[in-house]
Amino acid sequence: MKLSQQILEDELVIFEKEFRDAVKSQVPLLDRIMRFIVNRKGKQLRPMFVLLSAKLFGDINSSTYRAASLVELLHTATLVHDDVVDESLERRGFFSTYALWKTKVSVLVGDYLLAKGLLLSLDHDDFRILQLLSEAVRQMSEGELLQIEKSRTLNLQEDIYFEIIKNKTGSLLASACAAGSYSTSQNEKLAEKMRLFGEKVGIAFQIKDDLFDYGNDSVGKPTGNDIKEKKLTLPLIYTLNSVTKPVRREMIYIIKNQNKDKEKVKHVINIVKNTGGIEYTNQKMVKYRDEALNILNEFENREVRTALEELVRYTTDRKY
Repeated sequence: MKLSQQILEDELVIFEKEFRDAVKSQVPLLDRIMRFIVNRKGKQLRPMFVLLSAKLFGDINSSTYRAASLVELLHTATLVHDDVVDESLERRGFFSTYALWKTKVSVLVGDYLLAKGLLLSLDHDDFRILQLLSEAVRQMSEGELLQIEKSRTLNLQEDIYFEIIKNKTGSLLASACAAGSYSTSQNEKLAEKMRLFGEKVGIAFQIKDDLFDYGNDSVGKPTGNDIKEKKLTLPLIYTLNSVTKPVRREMIYIIKNQNKDKEKVKHVINIVKNTGGIEYTNQKMVKYRDEALNILNEFENREVRTALEELVRYTTDRKY
């Protein structure tokens, strides 16, 4: 991500200040929690997609910074709520908000972040950008609920899987790229093209996360974690639809009833690897990555285009 960070060096400093201002509160407890969250933010991948998508078509402006802040506010709100839903005590190697302040405070903090994002756009009449990002929130909620519904039966077809990850992961990155491009171009056709670009990158990003569950490197979550949580990822879906009925029954029984047994989980992982689930999933990831790059190559701004390509490749080449 060196080129992206180099091109956006000044803009990221401005964004960081604007984001900190956006989350400030007059309530001491809330302000303390906001500082805790801001100091543990990730790589700012989504704001960088907003800023570069904007820069592709013109000079970054105040509307762009608000769009980037809105994206980060929405993303952070979903992470806080996700930790409550998953009862997760860690986030990026630190205690989660849920671990330190428990359910009630965490839910309210997520709601506060969401409200601050909405008001940030409404107070400046950024109605189109707010519309784009609100659509992402709707899709993310639908994706989560669809996943919960389908995971109960462990009978998930590939088309449903892609619908889930398009909504859960692809929608926010899609809206981020659309909002960024619209902030400088005011062009609906360009915004739609960048929305599709972001959606494909987001899908590739999620598929890469699926692959981490079958790796041996330190990736921020234990190997086999998705199986322990009964999450149907693409390598597992492909394998369940490829093996014989007795093997399928065995795998489903382990996932449902023996998912805390390390040896049993390892057995399922080995079946996935031996059946070709990893190779198949990797091919799908590369397909979506290349489709995103093909969209990107339609645009002329070579320097920004190269920086965006670097970010796209980071999503599929990253080690964690």
